[in-house]
Amino acid sequence: MTSAAPCVDSHVHVFRRNMPLIPDPRHSPDYEFTAEQLQSTLDAHGVQCCVIAAASPWGDCNDYVIETLRSRPRWRGTVILDPEKTDRYQLEQMARDGIVGVRLPFISLQDLPDLDSWAYRKFLYRLAELDWHVHLHLDGPRIPRVLPLLERSGVKIVIDHIGRPDPVEGIHSEGFKAMVRSVEKGRTWVKLSGAYRLGPQATEQARELCRQVGYDHMVWASDCPFVGAESTTYQSTIDWLTEVVPDAAVRTRIGGANAFALYFGQ
Repeated sequence: MTSAAPCVDSHVHVFRRNMPLIPDPRHSPDYEFTAEQLQSTLDAHGVQCCVIAAASPWGDCNDYVIETLRSRPRWRGTVILDPEKTDRYQLEQMARDGIVGVRLPFISLQDLPDLDSWAYRKFLYRLAELDWHVHLHLDGPRIPRVLPLLERSGVKIVIDHIGRPDPVEGIHSEGFKAMVRSVEKGRTWVKLSGAYRLGPQATEQARELCRQVGYDHMVWASDCPFVGAESTTYQSTIDWLTEVVPDAAVRTRIGGANAFALYFGQ
């Protein structure tokens, strides 16, 4: 994949085998995927920049992500944080290390947190002040319960995996409609990613989303190394984007300029 702006993979993971897993994780990898392995993969596909997404199996053990970013100026990352245990000084140091957002892996939770609580309102206020984004990973049917409160906070929002389409209602669901409304307000972006996890409705939802709101707030991501679905190939995620967006010039915006502006501020 090539682009006038650097090509950005906006969602990848790195982890070491010895990192501690949280209790009852969604995935329990028995291998590691290091920064060096990721770099080789990106180089092989002509991808110059990336954003490391904090991965839920390791909770707020963000150590390796931060360590990785410190020596790689063309990489950025997100972290998972406890709103009640994170202060402004910690956030400022993480920003210097290359962190640009916080991942909210709410898909793992049976009960959603109260985003109107003092802890979350303070937390989101600080993220907005730093011009960070929240990276929302949540199943489509529950997205309408979360988006209004995130929007009210003023923080930038990045919705993971095309909003994880409702497998029954798809583009007719309330989750899809809420995502469209949020993008139209101008502070929300959507990752065209994760189709290999979501089934055939992913392609339909991605196309319809782009048809309704355009391409300016779309970014592309591989989700490499495809934890839980390791037979997926990196090239297949690029090919899928081509299927969704046949226009090469538009694809370069999605995989380049859009993401570079969002994550690198340029």
